[in-house]
Amino acid sequence: MQGARAPRDQGQSSGRMSALGRSSVILLTYVLAATELTCLFMQFSVVPYLSRKLGLDSIAFGYLQTTFGVLQLLGGPVFGRFADQRGARAALTLSFLAALALYLLLAAASSPALPGVYLLFASRLPGALMHTLPAAQMVITDLSAPEERPAALGRLGLCFGVGVILGSLLGGTLVSAYGIQCPAILAALATLLGAVLSFTCIPASTKGAKTDAQAPLPGGPRASVFDLKAIASLLRLPDVPRIFLVKVASNFPTGLFMVMFSIISMDFFQLEAAQAGYLMSFFGLLQMVTQGLVIGQLSSHFSEEALLRASVLVFIVVGLAMAWMSSVFHFCLLVPGLVFSLCTLNVVTDSMLTKAVSTSDTGTMLGLCASVQPLLRTLGPTVGGLLYRRFGVPVFGHVQVAINTLVLLVLWRKPMPQRKDKVR
Repeated sequence: MQGARAPRDQGQSSGRMSALGRSSVILLTYVLAATELTCLFMQFSVVPYLSRKLGLDSIAFGYLQTTFGVLQLLGGPVFGRFADQRGARAALTLSFLAALALYLLLAAASSPALPGVYLLFASRLPGALMHTLPAAQMVITDLSAPEERPAALGRLGLCFGVGVILGSLLGGTLVSAYGIQCPAILAALATLLGAVLSFTCIPASTKGAKTDAQAPLPGGPRASVFDLKAIASLLRLPDVPRIFLVKVASNFPTGLFMVMFSIISMDFFQLEAAQAGYLMSFFGLLQMVTQGLVIGQLSSHFSEEALLRASVLVFIVVGLAMAWMSSVFHFCLLVPGLVFSLCTLNVVTDSMLTKAVSTSDTGTMLGLCASVQPLLRTLGPTVGGLLYRRFGVPVFGHVQVAINTLVLLVLWRKPMPQRKDKVR
């Protein structure tokens, strides 16, 4: 690092930014995130076909998905704390190695000579440590100025969009042309390359020099990665519970709808598999544009508080329209507003939460943020299935309006704090 951002401890500077400049590290982090997300969505296209080939019914497939969600839910905060203590290099390398193990097990599960069902369930276990996106968010958070953070985090949406579009297209094409094993093997090779690049090119630590003052003295006791009290203590810091509750509550209705989307697309919209894939690609493209371009522009003109209120307000409007939609065309008209609200809410709340803690805890906080989606994937199939079976698609719009109206009232009554970075 240069100037005022240069680490004062020159003895440790080689582990920080000597391998690559700040901008190069950020660019490489975006590439690594896009690579892992592409592999992840390739895997999503393989698992349903492999499950059917192995004779799993819909209930067993639900158990498989729930297992993955629970493991990611439990592993997110622990992985974030590991990233804070051991640094970005160790965190990204560990995540890619876990992904490598998952894809190798997935490839083995498709072999007729091996116990496929057991290997398929075993392939979910490394998911507890697969958190490349939170690790990338930590790197971006540590290396970007507070006023640039929403735009920098938003650009990770480009990586997500690339992963959704490229991963879905590659996965389906490779399965059709070369069989189920091919996407898993290709993903394993890509994640192996990602692990090598992470270990050789990412700095050992991206934290500011002042953060070192909080580290234990040499020979002293090292804080445990599994210290749940230390992890939970972040949720008791001033303003953190309210911001985190807004994040979970506003995401909940959309999370329910997206978990049930595969069923809704077949039953309600009457879409074929290919048509549903095109719709998801449209969703991914809008998300890529919104996070990569729109949020960056808006964050330079409006405060985080204003963007957060706008996202919740658009959620309410989308919910009202969703309660009355009757065709896939109506849904396509709603998708831009849904994507805008979802992306803006997540980027702004992530930015606010990382500013509410010290720089030494940004990884742990981002790990907690990353647990929101696995939580929704764990609860969603049960809650969403019950609501859909009893009330139909309009209930998701009603829930969206009710919950986000309450959230908007809370935000209007007591504005969110505007914070600077605490330690840099």
